[in-house]
Amino acid sequence: MIAPIFQLCLTSPAVLQAFGSDPTRVYSFGLIEKQPALPYAVWQTVSGIPENYLAQRPDVDALTTQIDVYAKDEASLIQGAQALRDAFEPRGYITRWGGQMLDPETKLLRLSFDVDWLVPR
Repeated sequence: MIAPIFQLCLTSPAVLQAFGSDPTRVYSFGLIEKQPALPYAVWQTVSGIPENYLAQRPDVDALTTQIDVYAKDEASLIQGAQALRDAFEPRGYITRWGGQMLDPETKLLRLSFDVDWLVPR
């Protein structure tokens, strides 16, 4: 139902170096009340489906999450995205690398990617 994103971030020294540890600036979409320090990342579940069986209840959920990294400079953007990629890949699969762009709303650099997960229940 929920990908283990934040748990994996907290156990990754590279993520903590890129996004801090008090707080770790990796947020679920909609949970940022004010502009955080830079860089930061946000994530949301884009789609999901339980692995249904005829003889029993599902024991795993398949999820797709979108990750967006925001930074003021390209070096911080790439460092943050690489740290998240490396933290997620042992448990999830990168399925899309989005473009790098200047976000029109925040005026920050943004890099987006998707991760597919099989999350045991």
